[in-house]
Amino acid sequence: MKTRVISATVLIILVVACFALGPVTRALFLLAAMIMAVWETCRAIGYKNVVCQPWILYAYCVATVAELWFNADALAFEITFFLAVFAAMTAGIVSKKIRGAGALATLGVLAYPIVPFVIVCKLALMESSVWIPVFAIACISTWVCDSFALFGGKRFGKHKLSPEVSPNKTVEGSVCGAISAVVAGVILFFVLKQWFNVNILGCTLTALICSSFGQVGDLAASLIKRMAGLKDYSNLIPGHGGVMDRVDSLLFSIPSAYFCLLIAGII
Repeated sequence: MKTRVISATVLIILVVACFALGPVTRALFLLAAMIMAVWETCRAIGYKNVVCQPWILYAYCVATVAELWFNADALAFEITFFLAVFAAMTAGIVSKKIRGAGALATLGVLAYPIVPFVIVCKLALMESSVWIPVFAIACISTWVCDSFALFGGKRFGKHKLSPEVSPNKTVEGSVCGAISAVVAGVILFFVLKQWFNVNILGCTLTALICSSFGQVGDLAASLIKRMAGLKDYSNLIPGHGGVMDRVDSLLFSIPSAYFCLLIAGII
């Protein structure tokens, strides 16, 4: 427990520092996290003797973050994505190690976790500060949801949510987490309204939706680990596992929060 607390404290300080210092540190931090997440996911898939082509994925991550940094137009992103797909399938054709399963797995990693990560990077590199309410609502409501889902599951849990993927999660715990996220959304409204044009309905609905997406994100990452027979994606963060073990919920909750606030006209 001591190791876990120390690691969490160091990680929080690192994240806050990187985001507070400016767009350069945000870009570099998120790029490093994305590449590490790709490595961990390819490693997990490799436990089933499926060989991805990670260098295609690393190159795509670097190219996409560079395009975000230089505000490239939509055509540049489309070309980069097309070339990544083309390279993945070509690798399957020419390499006996990769073949069809490896090529499809490479495409799978391109879709998850890279695409959600790219959306997060896009938000973090926006010239305005609209990313602040998005990250605040997504991160805090997800953290509150996870904490109360754990408590609610232990106290009231009777019905398993997805026993084959995550045997400890329950329907009752999930409901407790969703309710707590709504409360967090109300509190965040009173905090954020001092600086941003937010409304209470938008904050509470966004908190509810993105926390629900976050629970699915948690299960999605667990699905890959169960397939590979792993407890953690890696040992990068002592007591916490790997990058994917820490960002699994956020990869779904942050993009969903962004879409909700955008559709609601809040950002």
